[in-house]
Amino acid sequence: MTLNPIQSRAALTLLEVTLVVAVILGLITVLFIGANAYRKGTYRAQCLLNISNVQKAMRSYQNLYEKRTGDICSQERIAGPGKFIETIPSCPSGGNYTWPEMIPTVGTVYLTCSLASSDDHVPLSSNGW
Repeated sequence: MTLNPIQSRAALTLLEVTLVVAVILGLITVLFIGANAYRKGTYRAQCLLNISNVQKAMRSYQNLYEKRTGDICSQERIAGPGKFIETIPSCPSGGNYTWPEMIPTVGTVYLTCSLASSDDHVPLSSNGW
C-alpha cells in the first residue's frame, strides 16, 4: 500500500497577494499625481492663452480707434457680444482677472490673473502680443 504524496498546487500566498495589491496601489497613486500635474499645466496654459487673447484684443481696439497709452480701455469696450472677444474669459483654475481701466505701455501685459504668484499664471514674455 502506497500513500499518495501531497500534491502541490500553484497558488499565491497571502504575502504575495498583499505585495501585488501594494504595487498596484502605488502605480495608481503615481497615475493620479501625474494626472493632477497635467491638469494644472493645462489650466495654466489656458489662462495664459486667455491673457494673450485679451492682450491682442486690447491692441486691436487701440489700433482701430487710434488710442494712445493711458487712454481708457475697460473690459466693456473689448469683451462681450459683438466686441473683440465674444465672451468674457475666466481663469480655469478659479482665479480672478484684473482688468485695468487704461491702455498700458507696449510690453506690459494688460490682463493679470490673481493666481499669477501662486500658480505661475503669468506669461514669461509678451513679445509678439
